[in-house]
Amino acid sequence: MNTVLLVEDNADDVELVTHQFKKLDTCCEINVVSSGEEALNYFFDEDVQAETPVLQKPDLVLLDLGLPGMNGLDVLKKIKSNDNTKRIPVVVLSVSDDEQDIVRSYNYGVNSYLSKPLDFTKFSFTLEQLGIYWFDVNQPSPT
Repeated sequence: MNTVLLVEDNADDVELVTHQFKKLDTCCEINVVSSGEEALNYFFDEDVQAETPVLQKPDLVLLDLGLPGMNGLDVLKKIKSNDNTKRIPVVVLSVSDDEQDIVRSYNYGVNSYLSKPLDFTKFSFTLEQLGIYWFDVNQPSPT
């Protein structure tokens, strides 16, 4: 079974993502954290050092940028700079379509950047396509 870590502080978005992913044939376990600090605690024990072992490895991370406390870009940077977590696919799923956010995300190693459509139907479709791509079409790294 695939595991998704959803890093999102908006309860409505959490509900929609969870609902859409559970509708897929390739159903997955969805773990939700609502802050950058919680996301790093999901991966690492205590402080985030390169030699720190990974506690949990999801098959996909869906990461919002506008998080309380530590923002999503800082989380992305730490995940992608650690040898134990850098191959985990991270998709930014954010309301921001700011070019600087997009450039920084790719500079830090994001695998894909999606702007959340404000329209419910479009957002649902985007999530469905995202799930199909990552769990049915994409060939994940073997390690």
